[in-house]
Amino acid sequence: MNIILDKCNSKNITVVKLWIEDGSRADPKDKKGIHQILGSTILRGCGPYNNKQLAEIIESCGAGLSCDTYEDGLLISLKCINSDIYELLPLIGWMITKPLLEKDQIELEKDLTIKAIKRQKENTYQLAFDAWRNMIYADGPYGHDPLGAIDDLNKIKIDHILPIANSLIKRKINLVISGKFPRDLDNYIKNSIEFEKLYNINSNHYKAIKINNELEYQDKKISRIRTRALDTKQVILLLGKATIKYNNEADILLRLLSCYLGYGMSSLLFKVLREKYGVVYEAGIYHPIRENQTPFIMHASTTEEKAILTLRLLKECWGKIIDSEISQEELYLLKIKFRGQMAHSLQSISQRAEHKAHLLGIGLTKDHDKDILIRLENISSKEIRDAANIYLKRPSLSVCSNKEIIEKITKYWHK
Repeated sequence: MNIILDKCNSKNITVVKLWIEDGSRADPKDKKGIHQILGSTILRGCGPYNNKQLAEIIESCGAGLSCDTYEDGLLISLKCINSDIYELLPLIGWMITKPLLEKDQIELEKDLTIKAIKRQKENTYQLAFDAWRNMIYADGPYGHDPLGAIDDLNKIKIDHILPIANSLIKRKINLVISGKFPRDLDNYIKNSIEFEKLYNINSNHYKAIKINNELEYQDKKISRIRTRALDTKQVILLLGKATIKYNNEADILLRLLSCYLGYGMSSLLFKVLREKYGVVYEAGIYHPIRENQTPFIMHASTTEEKAILTLRLLKECWGKIIDSEISQEELYLLKIKFRGQMAHSLQSISQRAEHKAHLLGIGLTKDHDKDILIRLENISSKEIRDAANIYLKRPSLSVCSNKEIIEKITKYWHK
């Protein structure tokens, strides 16, 4: 386990973020959602404390404790006043090394997760994104939502969860603590019985047995359109491509493009789709941090009457970044906006801690952002255009609308 202590002025608040390697990408193909169930159930009892006792400890301190499942990892989060850290931090150790995993609590979390999935299916954006993700990643590690699939969740039993739970202590773990905390906290963690199993663990064994999370991606095998017909007058369009790992040197170039296309009122999508033509309710870019092949998606919501025009404009914006270079004036402003975007996303101690834990969890250093900002100074418009030509050609389209509009869009797409 790697520990990073980030002391800063936080008015007696301490934030703990612990990232555990492999999240839903390591779900077995017939057990989609098993990491989600494990991550939520370890909050319901660990070490010497059952569900009620654990909840009472957290609530009596006025603290917050959660565990979120992402594609690349599990993230345990704790926020409390610094005087309670000795009482609360051991709970995180127990959650990993000694979770109770009681059957009734597992069944409760399965029920809550299934309800969450059903709520997601009421969201047309989510349906369009699920279709795009399945088209691009299929049964690969990024091919399903971290919540899982209802049919698979119904099959998950405690005997399936136990081996996954036992593997947690063998995975790479990064612990980041930010804010105000005692000086000896590092030694306290290293000498505590709750965390002792997390030291001197040989993760090579886990690497040998874990599900392969390297994504296989061949553009020639991927369909370039997926549709979902609904009884709705809304039209959701997602145009995107699976790209590169976050630790790829060219990733910063795609980050700049996503900023240029979709960040703020000066972005290309806003200026074209909202200001010039007024064809959309909402438009933007989805380009998250991923350890493997990151989605780069342009999305828009529009009406039936403006659907074809919106798609044409999306394709023109996509083509512009491939066919032409950003002007020097635009590049100068883009770099300023990118720095501002980074600063905005790291305003709170919680954001800072989570970002550092995430970076460490996917194999980067805690100073990665500093390196990026140094490199940013010398990036040229030609480099950005070259990256677009390498990684963004031949995007795929996902459409969610009524049957009549889908037929028109499909006909237009295949022209």
